[in-house]
Amino acid sequence: MTDRPTVAYKVLTADQMAAFERDGSFAGAPVDLADGYIHLSTAAQLTETVEKHFSGQQHLHVVAVDLGSFGATLKWEPSRGGQMFPHLYEPLLLETAIAYGPLERDHEGAVKLPVAG
Repeated sequence: MTDRPTVAYKVLTADQMAAFERDGSFAGAPVDLADGYIHLSTAAQLTETVEKHFSGQQHLHVVAVDLGSFGATLKWEPSRGGQMFPHLYEPLLLETAIAYGPLERDHEGAVKLPVAG
């Protein structure tokens, strides 16, 4: 048994989200392509990820991803401050998304998680 989350999140620009919906897959943002994997964040890491990597950007979207959909292509690796982040070493498929929507924040400024349905 593991205490790792079963859901992770990917932040996409509006253009990336439109392409993801149209194509059914997402090969990665420029940083993902440069690093060789798709950067994902846990719910606890999401707000900091948005503030660090998407500051000032508008029209962002958050995709919730079922981590159980991936086998050995999903790796937990240390990143920011030694935190373990999920990294996906294959394209992200739309069928693995369990929810997605525009990035919204709560009254304290934390990123709201997308809700299916």
